[in-house]
Amino acid sequence: MQSANGTPSPFSATSAHLTPPSSSGVSRGSAAGSGADAAGGAGRGKSHSADTSQILGSSPRLAPQRGAIHAATALLPTGWADGVRVSIDADGRIGTVETGVVALPGDHRVTALLPALSNLHSHTFQRAMAGLSESRGPSERDSFWTWRAIMYRFLDVLTPDEIEAIAAFAFLEMQEAGFAAVAEFHYLHHQPGGTPYADLGELSARIAAAAAETDIGLTLLPVHYAQGGVDGRPIAGGQLRFGNDLDRFLALHGRAREILRDLPADTALGTAPHSLRAVSAADLTALSAECTGPLHMHIAEQEKEIDETLAVFGARPVDWLLDNASVDARWCLIHCTHMTPAETRALAATGAVAGLCPVTEANLGDGIFNGADYLETGGRFGIGSDSNIRISVADELRQFEYSQRLRDRARVVLAGPGQSAGRNLYTKAVGGGAQALGRDSGAIAPGLCADLVAIDPERDGLPGLSGDRILDGFVFAGSNRSVTDLWSAGRHAVRDGRHLARDGIVARYTATIRAVLARL
Repeated sequence: MQSANGTPSPFSATSAHLTPPSSSGVSRGSAAGSGADAAGGAGRGKSHSADTSQILGSSPRLAPQRGAIHAATALLPTGWADGVRVSIDADGRIGTVETGVVALPGDHRVTALLPALSNLHSHTFQRAMAGLSESRGPSERDSFWTWRAIMYRFLDVLTPDEIEAIAAFAFLEMQEAGFAAVAEFHYLHHQPGGTPYADLGELSARIAAAAAETDIGLTLLPVHYAQGGVDGRPIAGGQLRFGNDLDRFLALHGRAREILRDLPADTALGTAPHSLRAVSAADLTALSAECTGPLHMHIAEQEKEIDETLAVFGARPVDWLLDNASVDARWCLIHCTHMTPAETRALAATGAVAGLCPVTEANLGDGIFNGADYLETGGRFGIGSDSNIRISVADELRQFEYSQRLRDRARVVLAGPGQSAGRNLYTKAVGGGAQALGRDSGAIAPGLCADLVAIDPERDGLPGLSGDRILDGFVFAGSNRSVTDLWSAGRHAVRDGRHLARDGIVARYTATIRAVLARL
C-alpha cells in the first residue's frame, strides 16, 4: 500500500470566501415554488422580501458525505495510478489518497476518477435561448451584434422565478457534464426598463437559490455595467436591466455578500467589470481596489471593440488594460480573441487566466484565440460554457483544439512533443478554472476541495482505454454520457450519470420555457 502525498493546489487564488452556513442549511426544491409560479404566473415582475429565507428556505440540503471512493484508475498530481482510494472528510475536502489498494465495503466504486473542472464563465439565462437565434436575420451579415439585439429582446420578458428555474437547469447540466463549480457572470440585476427590485439583490438571490438546489460550487460575479460604449455614452434599451452607477453597484455587491452567507463555505464572491465598453477607467480602478476576490472581465472579443478602444484610448484593449491595471493571478480575462503577438506574450506573463469559451465563440463567429502561442509562453487558461447553448466539457476542449488545427492546418497543436492533447487540455483547464474561481481545488490531493468527476469511456463506446488515452478518448470522441458521478466539495450530486434533483428541475424548466415562448 502506498500513500499519494498531495500538496496545496498551485491553482488556488485569493478569493472572497464566505462565512460557513448555519446548521439550517439551504433547501432543495423550495427555490422556485410551483410550476405555475416558475412559468410566470402570479407574482410576475414582483420582488420577494429582502428576507432571503423566502427564497433560500430552511430545510436541510445535500451535505458533503464522509466516505470513500475507489477508482480502478485515477489521475493524481504524480500521474495515473491504479487501485486508488480517496476519502472525503465531513468538511467536503479530500482526506487521504491511497494507491494500489482494493475497495473496502461501503466504498463508492468508479472506473476513472479525475479532478473536476470549474466552469469559469456562464450567463445562465442564455440557456433558454438555445435554438432561438440560428435563423438568418434581415441584415446583410449576421454577427455577435445582431445576436446581442435578439438577446436583449429575450431577457426583457424574463421574471425572477423564470431566471431561477433556468439557472437551476443550466447548473444541473453543468454537473452532468463534469463541472463541479461555476463562475456566474451575473449582469441581470433589475426589472425590465431598469427599475431596481425592492431587494436590490433579488436576482443574485435567485442565482444563489439555483446553486443551493443543485449543489454546484458557486463563485458569484456581480457585473458592473455603467455605460453603452468605450466613449461613455449612456446605456439604453436591453442594457437597462444591467445598469448601475458605481455607488449602487457597490451596494448591490454588498447585498450579494449577505445573500451568499447562507450557502456552503466553498462559495465565493468576486467582481466583474463587464468590459472596457461598459465600465469607465475610473470605475475599473475603484472596483479593483475596493472589491476582494476574483476579477473577471470580457476583453477583445470583437473587432468592433478593438476599433472603439483604439479610437478612445489610442491603444488596443489588452494593451490598455495591462498598462492601466495591476493584472495578476486574481484576474480572468474572458475571450481575448483578438490579441497581437505582443499582447499574447504580455498577458501570459501576468499569471492571469484567459477565460476561453470555444463553443460560444464559434457559435457567435467571434474568431480564433491564438492558443498555441499563448500556451508556449506559459499562459494559463480555463473554459466556460458562456451562452450555455451546449454544455459539455468535452465539446469545449475539442472545439478549442480543432479551431487551432483548422487555422494552422496541422494536428495536435495544443500539446508538446510526446504529449497527449487530451490530457494537456484537460489538466490545464482544471488548473486555470480553479484559479479563476478562487477555488481551493484542481487536483486529487489531501486537503483540497473534493471536486471530483468519474467517467466510464465504455459509455461512449470506448473500451480498453488506459492512461492518457482515457482523456484523449473523452475529449475527442466522448460526450456527457461518459460522466457517471460528480462531487462538488464532497456533495455527491450526480450518480450513474443523473443529477439527484433532475426530475423537479427539468419539470420546472420545461414549464418556464413554454411560458416564455408564449410571450415572445
